[in-house]
Amino acid sequence: MIGSGATAVTLVPELARRAAHVTMLQRSPTYVVSLPARDKIADWLRARMSPQRAHRLIRWKNVALAMGTYQFARRFPEQAKKMIVRGVAKHVHDPATVAAHFTPTYKPWDQRLCIVPDADLFAQIEAGHASVVTDHIETLTETGIALRSGTVLEADLIVMATGLRLQWFGGITLVVDGARVESAKTMIYKGMMCSDVPNLAFSIGYTNASWTLKVDLTSQFVCRLLAHMDKHGYTTCCPLRDPAIEEAALLDFTSGYVQRAMSLLPRQGSAAPWKLYQNYPLEPRGAALRPDRGRRDAVHALAPSRPPPERPSPATDSENRAQRSSSLAGLASTP
Repeated sequence: MIGSGATAVTLVPELARRAAHVTMLQRSPTYVVSLPARDKIADWLRARMSPQRAHRLIRWKNVALAMGTYQFARRFPEQAKKMIVRGVAKHVHDPATVAAHFTPTYKPWDQRLCIVPDADLFAQIEAGHASVVTDHIETLTETGIALRSGTVLEADLIVMATGLRLQWFGGITLVVDGARVESAKTMIYKGMMCSDVPNLAFSIGYTNASWTLKVDLTSQFVCRLLAHMDKHGYTTCCPLRDPAIEEAALLDFTSGYVQRAMSLLPRQGSAAPWKLYQNYPLEPRGAALRPDRGRRDAVHALAPSRPPPERPSPATDSENRAQRSSSLAGLASTP
């Protein structure tokens, strides 16, 4: 198994239950954390209150736990690293294995952490059904993988669980007025639109929490925006870039798949509404959920193509609605 990310740590323990032995080959160690497969607090809440109330409390408990862990790791990286490595040592009792294969050189959350349920990966390593090798690939051979250190890993089957390549907009080419849009030269508006690209919305989730949390907020905003445009007869919505806002990288991650795609990704700004905040608990009270009407950023960022019609006849109103439905198809999509 080549790789040590989410795919690898999920597949290795499952395959190790069936294969004679599974080796996870990684270029560098990953932070791996074990959590219970069953949430006892969630079970306790479900047994004592209505499903709706239990769901709400469980959701915010999980959000608070994820964000608290992230903030602690970023503010106190050395303490967080020691805690994570000590957690591995509780399940993997060979200090050499922990030091060589589960002690990264980078800080926690410079890349995403991996979570394994009930320490299943560590259990398979302790049982001798799985092992980890940290090395670089020199070449593939007829019988396995030759490593840079000179070691040869014999293998019956090689699984590629690495080499992820980000594909912006799912490979779609953006063209505005006949000119191709280079995404890297645009700036992202509220994490959902590109500057100077009309009628297009998309979703970017959090890198430090569940991806769908931000997707939910984006969907709500886009629906409100569509309703506002429909009400006032606008056919075009386009974020206009603020030249006073400084640029920054869209994702602050050192992971290889992010760095390889950096030249393809839009930029984010240094301040709202162009900054991509990685903080879900604060976002509902911020710009992501507030209506744009009357806000200063809406004046320079969201421009209608024409004023609302005064009093259209029923026939004209029907035609306008058909036109808006066609022109806003891209805005509702999430590539």
